[in-house]
Amino acid sequence: MDIVLALLLMALLALPFAALCLWLLWHEGLPLFYVAERMRAPTRAFRLWKLRTMAVAAPEQGVSGGNKVARITRTGAFLRRKRLDEIPQLWNILKGDISFVGPRPPLRVYVERFPQIYAQVLRDKPGVTGLATLTFHRHEERLLAACQTAAETDAVYCRRCIPRKARIDLAYQRRRTLCSDLGLMFRTVFHAANLRR
Repeated sequence: MDIVLALLLMALLALPFAALCLWLLWHEGLPLFYVAERMRAPTRAFRLWKLRTMAVAAPEQGVSGGNKVARITRTGAFLRRKRLDEIPQLWNILKGDISFVGPRPPLRVYVERFPQIYAQVLRDKPGVTGLATLTFHRHEERLLAACQTAAETDAVYCRRCIPRKARIDLAYQRRRTLCSDLGLMFRTVFHAANLRR
């Protein structure tokens, strides 16, 4: 289902995505894409593709937070709100790196820091969206935006975000069905279409 749906969406979005890239090129210049290492299993890394949303001189490192928000461009903020920056992840789905629904793929540093948590969470293939992504994302943003330093952001993320997201993801995995996955995908589209800020 992932492959068929990814191919269908790539065909449907080809022209709009080309227009989006030209718009981004006009406003922000090159590079258009941001590629980051993420983990698809406790010992397996892959390269995750996104549209660039941050200033070129401020590459993304670690988790988001107050010290990172200032580096997001105006067009990048729009892309993130509407989740348009994640369209290139259709290529990751086609390659089999991730699925449409699953836990968000973590950074290697957090997998190494919390091996027991991610040994359970990453039993399922990571995804573009998931229950933790939809239900905890805004709360996570508020928690991290209040942080003043990178060290504080990291500490809050490790203490308050990782365990909560893991509990949500694991609870969903235990009762996951095809219908629930489709429901999460529709909820994600609806959420992105109606999100203002």
